[in-house]
Amino acid sequence: MKIKVLVIDDSSVIRSIISEIINEQPDMMVVGSAPDPLVAREMIRQLNPDVLTLDIEMPHMNGLSFLKRLMRLRPMPVVMLSSHTQEGSEIAFRALALGAIDFVGKPLLGAGSAHENYARAITATIRGAYAARDSVQRTDAQKAPDAEVLLPALANDTIGESKVIVIGTSTGGAEAVREVLGRMPADCPPVLVSLHMPVAFTRHFADRLDKQCKATVKVPQDGEPALPGHVYIAPGDAHMTVHRYGTRGFGIRLEGGAQRPSVDQLFLSAAQEAGADAIGVILTGMGEDGADGLLAMRAAGAYTIAQDEDTSMVFGMPRAAAERGAAIEVAPLGLIAKLVLGHLASGAPASAPLQSLAA
Repeated sequence: MKIKVLVIDDSSVIRSIISEIINEQPDMMVVGSAPDPLVAREMIRQLNPDVLTLDIEMPHMNGLSFLKRLMRLRPMPVVMLSSHTQEGSEIAFRALALGAIDFVGKPLLGAGSAHENYARAITATIRGAYAARDSVQRTDAQKAPDAEVLLPALANDTIGESKVIVIGTSTGGAEAVREVLGRMPADCPPVLVSLHMPVAFTRHFADRLDKQCKATVKVPQDGEPALPGHVYIAPGDAHMTVHRYGTRGFGIRLEGGAQRPSVDQLFLSAAQEAGADAIGVILTGMGEDGADGLLAMRAAGAYTIAQDEDTSMVFGMPRAAAERGAAIEVAPLGLIAKLVLGHLASGAPASAPLQSLAA
């Protein structure tokens, strides 16, 4: 059975480009295209699509307003289309908070490798949105995302300097990362995040998190030290790895030319370079990227956590890790920061039961 997609965009050119890309795929098809939300509303009733692609700026009602109403009345997987500007990126992240599954940039006119790369990106995102369909819930759009820090600071400089936290995620990962990082204190150990996200949005994502988190959030430069109280988001076109830096600290290396950052490469480097001084967390996402790396981390003595199925938008990456025995804990998203900080602050053994840390 093919994935039924409804394309919503006020530009007939954009609708045509996206429809052509989708209809070329063996596992999906465009069941309709709409120039504005009012037409789309009727098409949703008539065609019952599996996934929507939704533009931001449209006549009669903008994309965020439509998304807000849709997720309150008829929740379904939505992929937002956004420009690569600062304003467009900010709107895209607001859309995630309102219930959108993911977002991609606007298609570039023309042919060649850029068109092929965009086709791969948008179709992979649609597949991820479809895989997350059972996780879509009604959203109370009146409530702003809770980014308050709920846990006390570690107040331990030695922990901050000698430990490193690595996080990997894909579909649904932007909001999952925000949830975990929003609960981390200002003096947390360095955190390195590998997230499957379009390169044009990576820096905007880091800037947004920097305003919401106690720790400093940034996109790193190759070779810089990984400092306590800092979170480093891998560039969308580079693999990021962690390495020993000085006598007891860590540093960051970037390998450019990647289509997306590899979670496995980050985790494998943490296993090799940090061993038991590392904490690995794998969050929601399609596929198996990170499962082997997390297993290597556990074998090296690291504390490892996978997000559970109930709170994962797509239980692909965490499931693969859990099935390999890579995760010491399989925990709900809201508990992960508490587990990490509890392990750091209390010295709880890696085999401590989940219940003892959830109290």
